[in-house]
Amino acid sequence: MPEPAGHRPYHHGNLRTALLDAAERSLRAHGADQLSLRDLAREVGVSHAAPRRHFADRQAVLDALAETGFVRLGAALRAALTTGEGEHDFPTRVRNAVSAYAHFATENAALCELMNTSKHHPGATPVTRAAATAFGQMINLIEEGQERGELEQGDPEQVGLVLYATVQGITAMVNSGAIGKEQLDGLVDTAVSQFLRGARPLPDRR
Repeated sequence: MPEPAGHRPYHHGNLRTALLDAAERSLRAHGADQLSLRDLAREVGVSHAAPRRHFADRQAVLDALAETGFVRLGAALRAALTTGEGEHDFPTRVRNAVSAYAHFATENAALCELMNTSKHHPGATPVTRAAATAFGQMINLIEEGQERGELEQGDPEQVGLVLYATVQGITAMVNSGAIGKEQLDGLVDTAVSQFLRGARPLPDRR
């Protein structure tokens, strides 16, 4: 006779991964507010108590989901910056990285919203660390542009923030349906071109 749902044996080789996969599906379908450990346990087929082997509560699941999101984003940025024909061309590398971010943000809209809110959650140190690692690649890219004389001097985080804010606005408009996703690549190209032109060092008129 089958055991009651609340007493099903733990049988997942990697329960943590299974729960995070289920959590992301739930996030996409219903949003963060509707996520619950009990529902996740039911979906992956374990007892309602089993998730607590890995997550103390619902917030711990959300924080872990945000952390893995930043890890995935970091991998996407790393690939964009180190592969392709424009690997050594600064403007092309900027376009590749910004495009990678824009596509990640529009293909994972609910996850990105969670990522952006979770990094400010008290006690979410792993999330903050993962975010810093991912976006640190863009700061390094800005510093590289400054060293090459292709970008104005100044705080690289402030210079990069201008580009980030622009692209974040574009992705937010796509995710809200204000503009069509088919316009994404063209708008990203325009944003990067305007950024590179506007952030170029002024000629020395002495």
